[in-house]
Amino acid sequence: MRCPAPRFWRLFSVALLIGFPAASAIPNLLADVALSPAETPAAPRSPADASVRIAKLRREIAHADELYFQQAAPEISDAAYDRLKRELAQLEQAFPAAARAVPPLPAIGDDHSAGFARYRHRAPMLSLDKAYTEAEVRAFITRVHTRLGRDELSFIIEPKFDGLALSATYEKGELTHAATRGNGREGDEVTANALALHGLPLHLRAVAPDGTHNPIPDFIELRGEVYLRWSEFRRINREQEAAGEPPFAEPRNLAAGTLKQHDPREVAARRLDVVLYGVGAVSPETTLPATQGRFHELVHAWGLPGVAHPISAHTAGEVWSALQTVGAARSRFDFPVDGAVIKLDDVAAQRELGASESAPHWALAYKFAPDRAETLLRAITFQVGRTGVLTPVAELAPVRLGGVTIRRATLHNRDEIIRRDFRLGDTVIIEKAGEIIPALVGVDLARRPSASRPFVFPTTCPACETPLENEATHPAIRCPNRACPAQLRRRLSHFVSKSGVNIPGLGPATIEAWIANGWIKDIPDLYRLRPETAPASAHTGADHPAIAPRLFAAIDASKQAELWRFISGLGIPRVGTGTARELARRTGSLKALAALNADSLARTNASAPAIIGTATAEAIETFLRDPQNRSMLAELIALGVRPSKADEPKHQPSTQRSRRARSPTTRSPGPPETSLNSDRLAFGLFPRLPGPKPSSPLSAPFAPSPLRV
Repeated sequence: MRCPAPRFWRLFSVALLIGFPAASAIPNLLADVALSPAETPAAPRSPADASVRIAKLRREIAHADELYFQQAAPEISDAAYDRLKRELAQLEQAFPAAARAVPPLPAIGDDHSAGFARYRHRAPMLSLDKAYTEAEVRAFITRVHTRLGRDELSFIIEPKFDGLALSATYEKGELTHAATRGNGREGDEVTANALALHGLPLHLRAVAPDGTHNPIPDFIELRGEVYLRWSEFRRINREQEAAGEPPFAEPRNLAAGTLKQHDPREVAARRLDVVLYGVGAVSPETTLPATQGRFHELVHAWGLPGVAHPISAHTAGEVWSALQTVGAARSRFDFPVDGAVIKLDDVAAQRELGASESAPHWALAYKFAPDRAETLLRAITFQVGRTGVLTPVAELAPVRLGGVTIRRATLHNRDEIIRRDFRLGDTVIIEKAGEIIPALVGVDLARRPSASRPFVFPTTCPACETPLENEATHPAIRCPNRACPAQLRRRLSHFVSKSGVNIPGLGPATIEAWIANGWIKDIPDLYRLRPETAPASAHTGADHPAIAPRLFAAIDASKQAELWRFISGLGIPRVGTGTARELARRTGSLKALAALNADSLARTNASAPAIIGTATAEAIETFLRDPQNRSMLAELIALGVRPSKADEPKHQPSTQRSRRARSPTTRSPGPPETSLNSDRLAFGLFPRLPGPKPSSPLSAPFAPSPLRV
């Protein structure tokens, strides 16, 4: 069954609206970029070699999954990650016995965070199979036709939003739960935080403004994506830089990290958006229309933010043209898009095709190739982090990429440099998607200077000249000197940041001045300082008669900051704000925290609302066993640091509590938008929201539709 609009108009309306030529006239802007020899490892020739490579790939992928799903801080781009997965799949197919001998990977990563209750999805939240070339797209279309035994089929093409997957559950038209994907079967319950999402109503609209009655299911899981607009991402980074804090790398990870905050007010301050484009379990099934296109229309009719004007296509050629149209338009969108999704339009045919354990057989994600450019690698420098780990940075000849001039790019770690054999003077390939920090992905070996030599890694810290050490469990080199000025600067900046004890007015310039003058050598020294003994240098402004007293009063007041803030500010490896809150709940004081070990954490897991995993528990024990860290905690206690006990988690109000909290006026049968803000105000989450954001003319063709009032 076709969508209401004629397929010709659906296919070409986007190009006309955004000012591009017809889709068929657009050149192939999405063709794959050929990989350099350095990007394509030599294929294993024996089962033994294959086993070694499979094991290495699975370790790299598992590490990348942990960073992406659990920490929202990936080290590699999606394109680089997908290349690892594709190489692994090819080896597993070529050497099945070798693949079975290596511990397997989970089918889907798990985004579970400590401090959040688990919510079981009625229908699994699956991933999507991916394609990168026209041939793979055409093979998918052919496969669907063959399996269904039909010559004529309709497909719907939607932008692939780059955000965090979300499932919103409505029971009899009322929002009762919101959860992340998790492992596909169980996700994190984020209902209170979801109330802070722009445009997600508490009720499905039963009557449209034109008087049409909308079917309301008894139960439905609506699937979508939480994302951050580019304009909002830039606003947040301007605030970060003004506060002296490093800017965020890209919006997807910021959106994911924001949704996992434990205070809904913090979520509201980031102005996240949501788009809904799919369905999980639904009862009764007759509530839903027969096609994907009509489902999108019903989403809008319910007053939900959905995909506006998806493209309808019938043939493989039309599908490919539609993908090119989305690709050509994405630079004008105000939301991050990393591809386009092809879905079979007929819902009955979708059910007939079914799904594998990880992905449906009736949908495919086409991933856009990231922007690439070539430039000269002039130098490799190293940044010293707060834990002493050295991060290599490529210093490049300036080159334009994605509309900006690139002079630096990340190299991640030592193994990355060795594996790709980056050398000074090389012509290197850099890759950038959207506004994501660029990365080096390859070398043009044909242009390598004959006199080049493998890069020689430093043996001493560039900041303090202490001999460097190799990390035992990670491909990194580390400065072991806790008094290293570079480490201390970053450690203190993290401790006083919003993720730590949150001392307003204490910025990088003041910290730098105090370290340079020798007034601070570790975190406890912060609480020994007095205005008369440690004035800030004049250029920081902190020694101004009106500013200095407020700054030192804020430092003194931070002695009673919430315990989780102290724990988070200590910079314990693998401990973010969520785990810090859970540790605060279990301990109640710095003294009790110092007594923790992996065994005690494992024992308390049984009665805790959130599990602290083995790797995290071991990292906590290692940190607390360190004599310097134990001494630091003892000094803090001796200096009068008495953190307040953590509040009970605010992110999981029960459904019953939420219903009692609502004012009687919100139960009226009128459109839900009229009571949306008052419902949220009843939770005390944030000030009254502004009205719906109008779609930008540049993003109108695919933009998540605003609420219809």
